[in-house]
Amino acid sequence: MFTGLIEEMGVLRSVKRRGEAMIVQISAAKVLEDVKIGDSISVNGVCLTVVEFDRQSFAVDVMPETYRLTNLQTIQPGAPLNLERAMMAGGRFGGHLVQGHVDGTGTIRGRTPEANAVVYTIEPNHLQLLRHIVPQGSVTLDGISLTVVSVNREGGTFTVSIIPHTLKETVLQYKQPGETLNIECDILGKYVDHLLNLREGQPASRAGGLSESVLRDNGFM
Repeated sequence: MFTGLIEEMGVLRSVKRRGEAMIVQISAAKVLEDVKIGDSISVNGVCLTVVEFDRQSFAVDVMPETYRLTNLQTIQPGAPLNLERAMMAGGRFGGHLVQGHVDGTGTIRGRTPEANAVVYTIEPNHLQLLRHIVPQGSVTLDGISLTVVSVNREGGTFTVSIIPHTLKETVLQYKQPGETLNIECDILGKYVDHLLNLREGQPASRAGGLSESVLRDNGFM
């Protein structure tokens, strides 16, 4: 589990590809301070497992499912990457609950300065993701915990506003219109939506939806 607060930007050192599988070597510093084999590190919002490391870098495996769902398939040596270690129990929780389980990617459709901020307009590559993106709710973009400003369901886009510190400390400073970002929707919204649409294995639309009897039958009352 992560918080979406980026600890540092690493640099992609090398990629070994075998079809849709990859071994990725990443140069880093801060996330290596207490690293162990098997640790989880968020790389551009993707939870990956450390399989080897030295004093200056670590390596992770990328499996085909992750390759297909994320923008890691397009990265090239020299690319900056957002890095965050898994959260520690008892630490400050400054972002929101982030699993590192990417739901899909989105394309930047606009980057507009607004006073001291920059507003990004994002078009999810799978428009059903908008179902779980709520104005003033949380969303994770390339591993960064952000607040949704607005959602344009007819236009198929949503916006986030980036403060100068976040822009300076993350890969968003390099991202331009046309480039992609990994999207992870809020875990709470996804689970609520899933539960509301299930009852004894049937869609809620067929089973009668949420009702007092449904809540009672499932132990909520």
